[in-house]
Amino acid sequence: MSESKTKRTVSDAENIFSRLMAVIESRKTDAGARSYTARLLAGGLPKIGEKIREEAAEAVEAAGEEGAAGQEHLVKEAADVIYHLFVLLALREVSLSQVEAELSRRFGTSGLDEKASRGQGGN
Repeated sequence: MSESKTKRTVSDAENIFSRLMAVIESRKTDAGARSYTARLLAGGLPKIGEKIREEAAEAVEAAGEEGAAGQEHLVKEAADVIYHLFVLLALREVSLSQVEAELSRRFGTSGLDEKASRGQGGN
């Protein structure tokens, strides 16, 4: 993949993630009668946590499916996991830039070393 293609893809992802988070944040104050996001936020951690667990399980299940259809299913389930995680971040007033800063801090560090530094061993 060319560098310009990679940059465009990263930029597009950042843009859609930022746009999605802005919409989710707006639902905290401007719920609208038919907003699924507002309903999730109103349900708080119990409701959002339940959806994250459900969607994560579906993503793992989809990952075991073969071929292009399985890959497409995984993409859809991954999008669901990310959306629900963003709702949780909004609920707890955690910005994407905070998550980005944490990932940046970890970049270039072995995942095993990073986990060990938090006392979590290699799990």
